[in-house]
Amino acid sequence: MGLLGLKKNPKYYQGFYNPIFPEKYIGKGDIVYRSGLELKFMVWCDKTDTILRWSSESIPIPYWDSIQKKNRKYYVDNFVEIQEGLTIKKYLVEIKPHKQTLEPKSTKGKRKANLLYEKVMYQNNLDKWKYAKDFAKKHDMEFIIITEKELN
Repeated sequence: MGLLGLKKNPKYYQGFYNPIFPEKYIGKGDIVYRSGLELKFMVWCDKTDTILRWSSESIPIPYWDSIQKKNRKYYVDNFVEIQEGLTIKKYLVEIKPHKQTLEPKSTKGKRKANLLYEKVMYQNNLDKWKYAKDFAKKHDMEFIIITEKELN
């Protein structure tokens, strides 16, 4: 068993989160996390007094997938509503390892197939993030990407 009594994958945590303050959670159904970073963010949202409301994968954003050449839906990791002084701010939050926010580079020993996969995933993320930024702006929110650097 891993953190909070949930199953631990050898590489990362996956499971369901049970909020301590369920009245703050505005999503429907089980709260699923797919990494230790997502779990850490959920715990922070749940326990932080200035977080008024939050949800996980609750907002579908249509986007154009430039790799597969088709329309798709992107579910941003989290929505949060935060009291910042006298202002209430709304954020769409994507949780990613820092490495996945950088353009992949060819390095000694990296297989070409791995590099190609990383480049495809990176382009797909760029497509999603472009549409998420536009969506957030149109809905009086801000789109942000949080990595382990911000969560530590």
